[in-house]
Amino acid sequence: MRRLLVILFLVLGFAPAQANELVSLQTGDDGRGWEAVGRLNINKTAMCTGTLIAPDLVLTAAHCLFDKVTRQPIDPRTIEFLAGWRNGRASAYRWVAHAVKHPDYKYDSKNPAIRVRNDVALLRLSQPIRNQNIVPFTTSVHPKKGAAVDVVSYAHDRADSPSLQRECHVLALRLETLVLSCDVDFGASGAPIFSYVNGVPEIVSVVSARAEAGGRQVALGTSLEKPLDVLMEEMAAAPSVFKRGAPIMRNGVREGFKQSTGAKFVRP
Repeated sequence: MRRLLVILFLVLGFAPAQANELVSLQTGDDGRGWEAVGRLNINKTAMCTGTLIAPDLVLTAAHCLFDKVTRQPIDPRTIEFLAGWRNGRASAYRWVAHAVKHPDYKYDSKNPAIRVRNDVALLRLSQPIRNQNIVPFTTSVHPKKGAAVDVVSYAHDRADSPSLQRECHVLALRLETLVLSCDVDFGASGAPIFSYVNGVPEIVSVVSARAEAGGRQVALGTSLEKPLDVLMEEMAAAPSVFKRGAPIMRNGVREGFKQSTGAKFVRP
């Protein structure tokens, strides 16, 4: 995978700019306004980052729904969303009841550009989060080349609190993929990438992967504009898990599927 990401970076042909340092959001004051970003604990063995875009919907990366060893979809019921997780506590805890990945996403695709382009998923929570301190974020169209963006993420070496990286930049937009100067690491998969509209942060992409060249890292993100419309349609067409009580994952796992193997990802 690392080799494929380097190949993708070289194909795009851009030299990354140096990104700003990460700022840890360890206190309540630091994390205020970012509570809708949370850690995804996956089958107690792996983690990703996800973000509320509705009281019961979490946006993340599609590859977080797959087991690296078996290369099969995992049971979404093994995923727990910890909103605003910080120093051993979360603002809200919810299990995932239902998951939808982009129908064109292929975990084993040999084409890294196509895989990143469709690497987005929606998770429906077992119960909505209705808390005045946890406000879902809205989404927006992708920013232009050169635009400044922020990323809020968890990672393997900072799993106990989120980190904010301000003003990394969009280096390119190719094949519906954003190439960013942001610093991401394992666990940051699915992390929201924010642009600001009238001072208000809106999600314009999610972290899919990382690449490198010349010893510097870049992040690769999925353009949300078209893929998110597809996911919302898929989610709307699915039977209500609140009525049926049986979580399903469309485009990957049949209803009632359960798998015990944990997920361990080499992607961010």
